[in-house]
Amino acid sequence: MRYSSAGAGPKESVLDMLFTDQPLARRLEGADAWGGVECARAHARLYPDSGAASELVAGGYAIFAGVGSPLTRALGLGMSGPVGGAEVEQMEAFFQSRGAPATIEMCPLADESLLKLLGSRRYRVTEFSSVLIRPLNRRESFPPLNTGVRVRRASPTEVDLWVSTVAQSFYEEGVFPAAREFFSTLFHVANATCFLGWVDGEPAGGGAVAVHQGVAILFGTGTRPTFRKRGVQAALIYSRLALAAVSGCDLAMVTTPPGTVSQRNVERQGFRLVYTRSQILREP
Repeated sequence: MRYSSAGAGPKESVLDMLFTDQPLARRLEGADAWGGVECARAHARLYPDSGAASELVAGGYAIFAGVGSPLTRALGLGMSGPVGGAEVEQMEAFFQSRGAPATIEMCPLADESLLKLLGSRRYRVTEFSSVLIRPLNRRESFPPLNTGVRVRRASPTEVDLWVSTVAQSFYEEGVFPAAREFFSTLFHVANATCFLGWVDGEPAGGGAVAVHQGVAILFGTGTRPTFRKRGVQAALIYSRLALAAVSGCDLAMVTTPPGTVSQRNVERQGFRLVYTRSQILREP
């Protein structure tokens, strides 16, 4: 399939109807926490000696997939009500027992009790991330136009090709083993479908989408440096949105660093910012 880099996104009125409230945030954070748990499970299957694990705590999950892994963090905490000191201690013990710092991706709509507890326990903000959403419906069209970018699903036998293509998008100087493990884990996440974008017969980029309770989570997206600014990202976004729509999803979400090209790319395809997360780390 070939996808245009510019298409009709959801009507503005539909976006306006999605008020950023606690129920919406709970749904998004729940989907992302599920994705984190599935990443830990995939990592444990692929690398049994890694100690990858997850644990339910404070309405969310503490996730471990190796010290220093971007997958190692707590997600969805404080989204189902007040958080007590014992729950924070449970989360901290989970990470401490595995030699990793306690790291939390905190939604601004989490119960205020969580922020108060963290403020008294030597936590500091280390970075931010933008959470963006886009409504979907089965009737929406994603018109195939000839832009020179061909997108198709990556088959199970193309795991190495997908991993190499996406990893090269982030590591131009060479891909190290830990990065290959990370992207291989993403490829094997449950309910995930991975795509490759091709230009002139060469793999130009890749991306993945996982579906959970009507929410499509877009992740693992990258374009090789020599193929940037050629509509590869737009084509990969549209291919995943098309799959999500026919799968019955009514919402797509993606997380990006704030103010980046990645954020601009998804905004051009109809996504809008709903809130900014804080990554909070406990000081040693």
